[in-house]
Parts: sequence; structure tokens; C-alpha cells
Amino acid sequence: GSRIVALSTGNVYPMVPVASGGATEDTPLQPLGEYPNAAISRERLFEYHARIHATPLVLLRLNYAVELRYGVVHDLALRIWRGEPVELANGWFNCIWQGDANELILRALSLTSSPPAAWNLSSPKPVSVREVAHDFGRLLEKPVQLTGAEAGDALLANTSALCERLGEPATPIDRVSEWIAHWVRNGGPSLNKPTGFEVRDGRY
Repeated sequence: GSRIVALSTGNVYPMVPVASGGATEDTPLQPLGEYPNAAISRERLFEYHARIHATPLVLLRLNYAVELRYGVVHDLALRIWRGEPVELANGWFNCIWQGDANELILRALSLTSSPPAAWNLSSPKPVSVREVAHDFGRLLEKPVQLTGAEAGDALLANTSALCERLGEPATPIDRVSEWIAHWVRNGGPSLNKPTGFEVRDGRY
């Protein structure tokens, strides 16, 4: 029979203290805004039909897949390249190279079950907005303008459970930054779809 890997989002979790290491799959859902509420509704629809049809299902709560033309890292690269300030309030995030995400999504077919379980998918450690901005300042040879200060909490996911089962993503974020810096410097196209990663009130 069929097996289903359904994508959801880490936005279904609340902001958590940065020192906590991120929300786990057992963290109570606390969606902030229309987007994560819609995502929970999608999860419930998949769960319902998986149960009544006994279809093996896995839910993957993805935090920020990134590629050359799109994503949080791309957003930061463009701001540094254009001389725009980087807001630090939402100072930490998880992200994963799109190719690694695709691989793990396919391999997650091995985790399908009935009733289904949810797993967090992203980088194994939080990524610092400040550090990525300074990396791009160096890579793009541009000055870095930072505004504000990091809050003590952020929208972070603990991905240790999935990493233990399927392994960590293969591509480190500093390598992704190097690729994106080269792309931006050489006039590579952008999808022109900012992620809104700096938003803290759920109004994307």
C-alpha cells in the first residue's frame, strides 16, 4: 500500500528559550498567527485520513529549507550585499540545505506508521543571525549594519530525534553561505520571496 510523508512547519511550536536547544516533538503546539494555525489543520486532516484508512504516515515539521535563490540565508546575503541593516531581535534560527531536506524527506518513508508520528527536520544546531551576517560581510566584502539585540527566545526546533534515526544533514551552513555569497556576487537570480524570518508576532 501507499506510504505518505507530509510536510508541516516548525512554526506550529511557540518561541522557546535559545538555551533550551529548541522545541522537541513533545513540546505543546502553540501556533502564533494564521500560517501555523493552517499548518496544524493540515496535520490533523492527514492524521484523520491516515487513521481511518490505516495508511502509514509521517509528519515532518520543517524549519527553513534554503537554496541559492531563496531562504533565510539568501535573505541575509541580499541585505548585506545591498547595504541594508539586519534586525537582530529574532536572532537565531534553524535551516537546512534544500538538497539535504529532499534526501531526508525521501528517507523518512522508513518512519511512516499508523497512527503517525511527527518529527522535526532542520539543522541540528541553532544558527546565529549575527554570525551569518558577519560571514557575509567577509564573503561579500561589504560593511555589516546590525540593529537591535537578540531576544532570549526564538522559533527553534530540536532535531535530535530525527538525526538519531536518519543522520545529520550533510551540508554545513557555512558552506551554504559560501555558495550563496558566490551566487549573489555573480548576479544569480532570486525568487524575490523574502521569508519574513525576522517576524516575531506571526504576521508574515
